[in-house]
Amino acid sequence: MLGIIDVGGGMRGSFTAGIYDYILDQGVQPFDYLIGVSAGSGNMVSYLAGQRGRNIRFYLDYAFRREYMSMHNMLRTGSYINLDYPYTFLSGPGGEDPVDLEAFNASAARYEAVVTDAATGNPVYYDKALLRDGNFDPIKASCAVPGACQPYPVQGRPGFDGGIADPVPYKRALEQGCDRIVLLLTRPADYLRPPLEHQEVLEKALRRWPNAYGALLRRAVRYNRDVDAVKAMEKEGRALVVAPADITGMSTLTRDKELVEGLYRMGYDQGKKIMDFVKA
Repeated sequence: MLGIIDVGGGMRGSFTAGIYDYILDQGVQPFDYLIGVSAGSGNMVSYLAGQRGRNIRFYLDYAFRREYMSMHNMLRTGSYINLDYPYTFLSGPGGEDPVDLEAFNASAARYEAVVTDAATGNPVYYDKALLRDGNFDPIKASCAVPGACQPYPVQGRPGFDGGIADPVPYKRALEQGCDRIVLLLTRPADYLRPPLEHQEVLEKALRRWPNAYGALLRRAVRYNRDVDAVKAMEKEGRALVVAPADITGMSTLTRDKELVEGLYRMGYDQGKKIMDFVKA
């Protein structure tokens, strides 16, 4: 069983948007199981719906709108990113750029979005069934970056960015039956995540959610360990790691159209690696 993992990365998700468009241009959908973290969970929905070019519109157009990300949102709601804007007002039924739910639901592939439970600090995996009617709350929660967003509720449970508790969910993919894995990173493959910066600020921001803060402190160790584990699988021929060669200093919330376009093109160009791995 072939699985694909998209670790997200905010605006760096334009890299995997290019990868998905390359695969769609080949007219195939080779994956049995898809699991997305943060922005990766959103990119995967457009891909499964077969909507080529939809993801990059979010990175090049919608993300620059005040309704999406702005200090106006922060002052009004306490969240810099208004997660309802991209995933309800734009993506929902009747939205400006809606997901093709009929095509998404018709896909035979399994899909999960990773969310960090704000109360426990543990990962929660939401499957495709919850999204079938255009309820994208799991994706909103998976994208709720601590410090930039308040936790987003899913079925009454407050959730943060999935990358806090399970930044590289390869173990989940194996548990679900995958024997081959494609891992999509949005930082260079040799990147080592450093210990958490701005700890005092984030500890204060998450004072209501101490378990989530504890998971955030452990994230760097988890990320580095799990990327290394998938690289070991790659040497055995059981995995493929795809990553940008250079992100030119681009951070999670960097809004620079030239950098976004560059990462998108880089991802598109690297899509062939995935198809070669699939064929092999």
